[in-house]
Amino acid sequence: MKKSIFSQIPALLAGAILATTAQSTNAALKIGDAAPKLQVAKWVQGEPVKGFDTNHVYIVEFWATWCGPCRVSIPHLNEWWQKFKDKNLIVIGQDCWEEDDTLVAPFVKKMGDQMTYRVALDDKSQDKDGAMATTWMKAAGQDGIPTAFIVNQHGTIAWIGHPMELTEELLNNVLADKYDVAKAAADYTQRQQDQQQLTDLSKKLGDNLRQKDWDGADATVNQMAKLLPADEREGLDAVRFQILLGRKDYPGAYKLAGALSDAHPDNAGLQNELAWFIASQPGLEKRDLALAEKMAGRANTATQGKEPGVLDTLARVQFMSGKTNEAVATEQKAVNLADGPIKERLQQILTGYQQGKLPDTPE
Repeated sequence: MKKSIFSQIPALLAGAILATTAQSTNAALKIGDAAPKLQVAKWVQGEPVKGFDTNHVYIVEFWATWCGPCRVSIPHLNEWWQKFKDKNLIVIGQDCWEEDDTLVAPFVKKMGDQMTYRVALDDKSQDKDGAMATTWMKAAGQDGIPTAFIVNQHGTIAWIGHPMELTEELLNNVLADKYDVAKAAADYTQRQQDQQQLTDLSKKLGDNLRQKDWDGADATVNQMAKLLPADEREGLDAVRFQILLGRKDYPGAYKLAGALSDAHPDNAGLQNELAWFIASQPGLEKRDLALAEKMAGRANTATQGKEPGVLDTLARVQFMSGKTNEAVATEQKAVNLADGPIKERLQQILTGYQQGKLPDTPE
């Protein structure tokens, strides 16, 4: 159900390490290029958009119902839509790589006021992978979701990235037509030139961590930091957290994790994964459960108590802290919100808590 925080770094702090290296160095579609046309099979929600006009700025965000990080980022994107919709911003939630298109409409309905922007299905009539997935995502060398594209008033791609990276300053500048697309394009090209080196270092870092070569891992992280933009280096702190734990420097590790949590109180993905790691990672001799509960609580607040995975994390921390009744109540909420195989797994966990047993963590 859940993975280690270190396999989730791209989703936690967008732009860091693997999120950067996931972009192909040979991508045909880049910042500064004309946006491809919209090829939508069906508009699930909102007024259809036939094409990009000169009066609006568009966010085209690629997502899927099965994507956990997408579920976390949707409310964040919805906040920008609500804030800027009267300033000529149009947000399109472009579903892609969907296993079953019939799941989209019920998903959107269930999200309710957390997902009020336009939602579209990909056109698979001529392309089994989806026309939008091919002409946008594949063309841009993007192989992970959620991924957002900003199209400005001139029909030009002004920005590509994880929707959690979107800032008010960025959107204001694009909407005011003051965003320097040429500079952004140059920066994007420079980043692409660093891709292969970052990819190689990412693989090296993985080897360092598997071999528990903490000194080597630390050196590799420092090399990666030199290649990443200053505003993206913080993502490497998640790895430094693991290195400190590997060295059994628990005070240092939890101090760093606490600083990360405090710096991003509304980043539900980061808070949830840090809390889950502290509560579930095998081999930890010391677990700061108070810190983990604080993080899980922040994640739950950020997702308005509506994300089953976050509630499951919070329940586990509560149970490990001796708060059995609270854990049962929290896990019950997770079960009520979930469906399918996830609901079945959460029900098993709930039964364990009711029996006073801490369930094993899934591989």
